[in-house]
Amino acid sequence: MKSAVPILMYHQIAPEAPAAFRKYNVTPGDFRRQMGWLRRSGYNAVSMDDLAAARQGSSELPPRAIVITFDDGFEACIQHAVPILQEFGFTAIFYLVAGLIGRESAWLQAERGCSFPLADWTSVRELMAAGFQCGAHTMSHPRLTQLPSNECLAELRKGKRLLEDSLGTAVRHFAYPFGDYDARVRGLAREAGFETACSVQIGLSEPNDDLMALHRVPINGSEGLLDFTSRVRTAHSIGERFWDKARALRRRLTPAR
Repeated sequence: MKSAVPILMYHQIAPEAPAAFRKYNVTPGDFRRQMGWLRRSGYNAVSMDDLAAARQGSSELPPRAIVITFDDGFEACIQHAVPILQEFGFTAIFYLVAGLIGRESAWLQAERGCSFPLADWTSVRELMAAGFQCGAHTMSHPRLTQLPSNECLAELRKGKRLLEDSLGTAVRHFAYPFGDYDARVRGLAREAGFETACSVQIGLSEPNDDLMALHRVPINGSEGLLDFTSRVRTAHSIGERFWDKARALRRRLTPAR
């Protein structure tokens, strides 16, 4: 029987981060505790290739399958996350902003007033040599719905091609920057040659999930291990689940007008 798969969405793994980015930063200590809990609980990290093949009916996933994703390709994230993933025997996919590799996360300066170094090509090649997968995250991390179709398609195709030419392997998987997409952008991502695309829609990835708009589970640096375990099982934190139930109860108890 096919079941829902948590696709965990991380951004930065680093000892500290500015307040404006703290929500998106998980410390190495917390990340190790999270991976340790997954291992003890019997979860099996699979690749995005594995997930796509299973959803297309050409293979089966192991029990308690989980996909671990990292957006943006921050240098510190690779530095701190990779040894911990290797420690617990987990694989992951890193979505890279191809045109900014080895530079700074320029889009964050405008959005959050801070920026971080991005991994360079040497680090990315070492990442792949260690058995991890790289996906595309456009050339420059724009909001794709705000671009004309020709510019949007160029961002998608150029980013994919640059990664493939530089890494010598096919790049089949994509994540929408800022989670920003619509039906037009989704179609252009498919036209660019991607087999899957991750959104930031919160939810476990169900068997009927659109491969070009996969749901993910956000992992926030402001939450503890109990919230992490809740998100892995339900996609939502304990607080979110409580308030969802409270709102549902209120709707039932409120008389119809």
